[in-house]
Amino acid sequence: MDARDDALTIEQAAEAFAAEVAYWREVRGLAKRELARRMAFDPSYVSHVESGRHKPTEDFARRAEETLNAGKAIWKRWLDFETAKARTSPSAAVPAPRRVEQPYATGSAIVVEHDAARLDYDGRLYRLTMRRLLRNTGTEPITRYLIRISVDRYPGEPERSNAHCREHPLTWDELALTATCRGEAMRWQTKHDRDAFKEVWLLFENEQGRFPLYPGESVWIEYAYSVGEEKWGRWFQRAVRLPTEHLGVELAFPAELDPAVWGTETSMTAEAAPLRTAPVQREESGMRVFSWSTSAPALHARYRLEWRFRASPEHEANQGEFR
Repeated sequence: MDARDDALTIEQAAEAFAAEVAYWREVRGLAKRELARRMAFDPSYVSHVESGRHKPTEDFARRAEETLNAGKAIWKRWLDFETAKARTSPSAAVPAPRRVEQPYATGSAIVVEHDAARLDYDGRLYRLTMRRLLRNTGTEPITRYLIRISVDRYPGEPERSNAHCREHPLTWDELALTATCRGEAMRWQTKHDRDAFKEVWLLFENEQGRFPLYPGESVWIEYAYSVGEEKWGRWFQRAVRLPTEHLGVELAFPAELDPAVWGTETSMTAEAAPLRTAPVQREESGMRVFSWSTSAPALHARYRLEWRFRASPEHEANQGEFR
């Protein structure tokens, strides 16, 4: 979890597990029935887990992690669920759960007051810039912030996508990750480093000193990275993993490509549906910029913007997801 995993109830942990499975299933472009088939489960079982009618099992978690190639994200949610179950039923005859590293210190809690993403494409390279206004609503200083980067070249074809990522893995050199806070460069540490999946700790410190986020304080952080078009694709998805007050996205494409943009939203209780408001577009120095925003998005909601370039139909619509 992104805040206070140690305080999760069984219901909250099960909901977080279901959201993680649904998120990665969508990233891979699989329907619930198809995922169940690949996992060798009853066709209705995935739907029941995602809706909360069935609690997750270890067998389901292992198969979902393997099938969706989720970089251990699904497995970690399962461990969180086991931890919550053992905590509320200490006398139950269940194996002791594996110790799970907590993202943030006990007593910390983060709210995202404003979340703004801008994706720029120059015809060859994508550059994503993320700006977040974070507020510490807990009782302890926060010294790090977790971000994720993941790609999927061929959604719905995990074997092909995995093979492509093995041949063309994401590299730190191409990402050229940078991060700042209060005008200070932030150090970062790798948590997971896989061909198509990265998790990174942004640290509230650098060589000159530390600048933790104290209780009651708000601060802007900004980070950015680049990915070539052969790995990034024509969709950009945001998953709401922390309480968020406002979320906005801008997509900037060369106007000469005549881009068209549309989007969908998915929640824990509803399948993908069109965005409730349409992206707004404007011209900006030869670029066509599409803007979309929402206030108070639901926790675990997912918002996906997709596009095509009508002036260059020869471009293959490869797929990728970053956040």
